[in-house]
Amino acid sequence: MDRVRIDKWLWAARFFKTRALSARACDLGRILSNGLAAKPARPVQPGDLLRINTGANEYEVEVLALSEQRGPAAFAQTLYRETEAGIELRRKAAEERKAAPRFEGFWPGRPSKRDRRDLDRFRRREP
Repeated sequence: MDRVRIDKWLWAARFFKTRALSARACDLGRILSNGLAAKPARPVQPGDLLRINTGANEYEVEVLALSEQRGPAAFAQTLYRETEAGIELRRKAAEERKAAPRFEGFWPGRPSKRDRRDLDRFRRREP
């Protein structure tokens, strides 16, 4: 086995839970193979550099081995090596998420008449 479809490899390496999700990520342009947008049927070879955006995280990995079968997480981690730039990228993204302000609900339930008037004034809609 010298080539594997990129959507199968992403699924086997456990970046996505299903092959359909990995194929959809390829279609949306969230997977770059050697700097080029990858279609789901693009072959992956050892030595390829992949940039993977899963939505929650962004990875930059080098393909070390190929597999068409999904196995345990320990086996999946042997299929790739994350680059130093990818590790730094994920670390910065995690720091930004922690520093971002969290939005919490303004009212615990339905607004009262007084709250509605305040909200209308805030929106500059004087009744």
